[in-house]
Amino acid sequence: MASPVTWERRGRVSVITVNNPPVNALAQPVREGMLRCFNESMADPAVEAIVLTGGGRTFMAGADINEFGKPMREPGLGKVIDGYESSEKPTIAAVHGTPLGGGLEVAMGCQARVAHPKTRLGLPEVKLGLLPGAGGTQRLPRLVGVERALEMITSGDPIPAPLALELGLVDEIAEGDHVAAAIAYAERVLDGQATAGATRARDEKVQGVDEAIFDKAKEKLARVARGREGPLRCVEAVRGSVTLPFDEGITNERRLFVECHDSEESPALIHAFFSERAANKIDDVPKTTPTRPIKSAAVIGAGTMGGGIAMNFANVGIPVRIMDTDRASLARGLGVVRGNYQRAVDRGRMPQAALDARMELIQGVSDMDALAEADIVIEAVFEDMPVKQKVFTALDKVMREGAILATNTSTLDIDAIAATTRRPEEVIGTHFFSPANVMRLLEIVRGSKTSAEVIASAMALARTIRKVGVLVGNCDGFVGNRMFHEYIRQAQFLVERGALPEQVDRAAYTFGWAMGPLAVSDLAGNDVGWYIRKRHIAEGLYKGGGYTGAVADALCEQGRYGQKVGKGWYLYEEGSRRGSPDPEVEEIILRVSREQKVNRRTFDDEEVLARLHGALVNEGSRILEEGFAQRASDIDVIYVNGYGYPAWRGGPMYHAERQGLASIASSIAEFRKDEPALWPESPLLERLAREGGSFKDAN
Repeated sequence: MASPVTWERRGRVSVITVNNPPVNALAQPVREGMLRCFNESMADPAVEAIVLTGGGRTFMAGADINEFGKPMREPGLGKVIDGYESSEKPTIAAVHGTPLGGGLEVAMGCQARVAHPKTRLGLPEVKLGLLPGAGGTQRLPRLVGVERALEMITSGDPIPAPLALELGLVDEIAEGDHVAAAIAYAERVLDGQATAGATRARDEKVQGVDEAIFDKAKEKLARVARGREGPLRCVEAVRGSVTLPFDEGITNERRLFVECHDSEESPALIHAFFSERAANKIDDVPKTTPTRPIKSAAVIGAGTMGGGIAMNFANVGIPVRIMDTDRASLARGLGVVRGNYQRAVDRGRMPQAALDARMELIQGVSDMDALAEADIVIEAVFEDMPVKQKVFTALDKVMREGAILATNTSTLDIDAIAATTRRPEEVIGTHFFSPANVMRLLEIVRGSKTSAEVIASAMALARTIRKVGVLVGNCDGFVGNRMFHEYIRQAQFLVERGALPEQVDRAAYTFGWAMGPLAVSDLAGNDVGWYIRKRHIAEGLYKGGGYTGAVADALCEQGRYGQKVGKGWYLYEEGSRRGSPDPEVEEIILRVSREQKVNRRTFDDEEVLARLHGALVNEGSRILEEGFAQRASDIDVIYVNGYGYPAWRGGPMYHAERQGLASIASSIAEFRKDEPALWPESPLLERLAREGGSFKDAN
């Protein structure tokens, strides 16, 4: 087999090129080839300098994900980098695309760097619970300074080439062909007109740094990366660049890398990473399924959700029309959209020109006929079946043939909505999560007649608008909300039987959730849950018992709808999103408990979490068995990206397997003895627990 790395001599310069499509991942054959080509170039007396580059769309994008979790095969990346760094012949990296992780570490190991203007450079290992393990935590501080290195390594976010030049991470921006520019740079080095030198030669330690910067960084990370250890280890690795000689800093970095690798955090984050990729694979919708181009869009409803959905299209250059028959609501909605963009401008995240360009792509209309030529229309009106059916009856008459008709419903039957049209095969659910312009998840709901082409098109659209699309089946609440309904029921049960809201939410928050379940209810609006509970009662969902909404109902009856009115499960000061316990809520809880003749008892946090998470896993298993989710990892993707579940725990299904399905099933069986209506049977979970199986066996 031909090597993925080759070299050729261009005058006095050897050009070593890596060709390992699609992103030149640093697999063992690549590392071996880079070392071989380097040694051959060093042995050639006609070669006086070396340029290292990558073929295709990027320089080198990092480690080969197929090697994750496997023993490293020689040569290690550190050995390869050491050769290029200590070379007596100048080594120049010609970088383009996205030199990330190990790719940037290779570039930093070269003695100079020339970059294409659109290059983005970064060390994203922390996003997988790891840290740069091939000298990145030692070389980056020497090139850009400790403060910037800490920021880049602990966030994992890349920076553009112009900023990299300003910081000293690259030495030159190429005006044209970046490889030709790197060769020219090498020639200037040979002629004494430019400089190139090993990073470690600058200082044995980074000098002049107040070490308090590291403690401050860890204090900040304890807040923004709550519960995680990986970012804190990154700080300690960078600290080594200041406190240790270079070689000892490398040893310290490797020790910390192994700690990260062997932690529970990194495998969970790697699981989350691979799960997002797997979610794009749909058994009965092959990659060859044609997709429909979406060059224009329409949204019905100018509320918070509708405006947020429209922003997703404008953000990627797709013109979109927002339709609302109430002109005042339309104007107000467009104002909210502009305000969202303006805040981004005010915070320096977006130039004014981008705001203006995006607002030009968003047009408000009050007549449905104005939507007729859109490639996709997304209905985002009130969560009420008759209202949505009326909208789709009208859309069926107005929209052109071949347009995709999508509903943003979060719980309602897609087939019942599609049945009001003459083209149910073109109807699909696109469940955005609020705020729609921020949240990554897009639950894509297939109806019984939705065509494969429409499904493939919706999944492709998710990628286009930078969402994580997950295909789910058509049941009440789909996957995310069906499970969350059980999670909330347990939270309400705990409050009715003896806990207080702040204990329930504290236990969930301490575990790593972005918010506790009752705080989430306040954020979403308690009236929304109230409306759904009323529908479920009318549909006979609680005929067998298990209704836990009495306290929540009592709150709503007193107008305690949550943050939007300043009071719900908690009390909110004007303008604050942080709630505080309200004695009035405790009085309501105690009153309802008395009315229901409940003997309140204490719950420890362990039982609180066992009930909350047991409810999620039990219902997730039922969903998987019934075929409404294609794989357990899809459920994890939904919860990590849409519900604030901590990514560093992998997702509820993954975490359950780490805990042990037998243990989870045993706890549920005990809870079921006293409250059978709250714990419906899950034959799949019970079988896997009994047989020692895995959710992968049931995908």
